[in-house]
Amino acid sequence: MPRPFTPKVVTANALLEGDVVYLAEDGSWTRRLSEAELLTDEADAQIRLIEAEKRTSEVVGVYLADMAPGDAGPEPVHFREAFRRTGPSNRFHGKQADA
Repeated sequence: MPRPFTPKVVTANALLEGDVVYLAEDGSWTRRLSEAELLTDEADAQIRLIEAEKRTSEVVGVYLADMAPGDAGPEPVHFREAFRRTGPSNRFHGKQADA
């Protein structure tokens, strides 16, 4: 029996800055997870992933990350994505200062 589809977002790293970015519904890249498009259909998720992987002049390391719907947008269900969302861990700066 196949596993049920878990909602996902398309995520990557910005090519020039290295920042974690998420694909928004309008096709733009955003640094805020709350603005990411939550994909609830497996076929749609695969299409968005394929489209994003072609944007090699903007991003690297494109993949689908498991998420859960939240009041303020997608919420990570795995530690890795929660950690990536907060940015570098070596100092309290950048996105960590906003949290």
